[in-house]
Amino acid sequence: MTIVNVTPDSFFAGSRTPDWLDVERRVREAVEAGASVIDVGGYSSRPGADEVSPEEEWRRVDLGVGAVRSLSSDLPVSIDTFRSSVAARAIHKYGKVIINDISAGELDPLIVDVAAEHDVPYVAMHMKGDPRTMQSMTDYRDIVAEVVDYFRERTAQLRERGVRRIVVDPGFGFAKTLEQNYELLRGLHRLAELGYPVLAGVSRKSMIYKLLGTTPAEALNGTTALHWECLRQGAVILRAHDTREAVEVVRMFDQFMQA
Repeated sequence: MTIVNVTPDSFFAGSRTPDWLDVERRVREAVEAGASVIDVGGYSSRPGADEVSPEEEWRRVDLGVGAVRSLSSDLPVSIDTFRSSVAARAIHKYGKVIINDISAGELDPLIVDVAAEHDVPYVAMHMKGDPRTMQSMTDYRDIVAEVVDYFRERTAQLRERGVRRIVVDPGFGFAKTLEQNYELLRGLHRLAELGYPVLAGVSRKSMIYKLLGTTPAEALNGTTALHWECLRQGAVILRAHDTREAVEVVRMFDQFMQA
């Protein structure tokens, strides 16, 4: 799943594609490198990110998905949003998309109804608070057990409300300290045991560059190492900034498992 941020402030500058030509170029490169899904976001969810109005978020998402569709009519697209209005407008204009919700329906419960009504895949991510407050909400007794318990309960609620195709995302970097991110990664197999596809989003995140004393721009090597471990622990989707490198990890891991 290749990240396409139609934003001016996402934490990794290399993922920012603020205009149509930038999106087209990035999508074309991603497809050539083997991307399976393009994830379009119009609202940066980095810690402390500024508020973006629904209309401005929709303008960005519309630009991004429109550029993708100008290149391909059938390439799977996910919309990285927690707002029901943005998700609904994307579906009404472009047809079925994947909804990728950082709040698992906690910030805007109506987004769950949108996913159920249109029977689209729904990625539910674990987070406490919102992007402005999440890093002050990192108290856990046992982070792996609590995230697994959260999804056991949350997926049951989603199914009751009519969502059939659920993907779970542990939310690396969202309301987690550096140490907690690695605890969660070490126990990721327990989340996979719930029986839902697991999406892992570790690409160039602070759990890499803060540990190594570098920057997001220097975090590709660490990303590759963590991608292998995510796959080993049971993740089936890698949400990545660097498509070619992620695809290579998947190919090598698949060969390793077949050996």
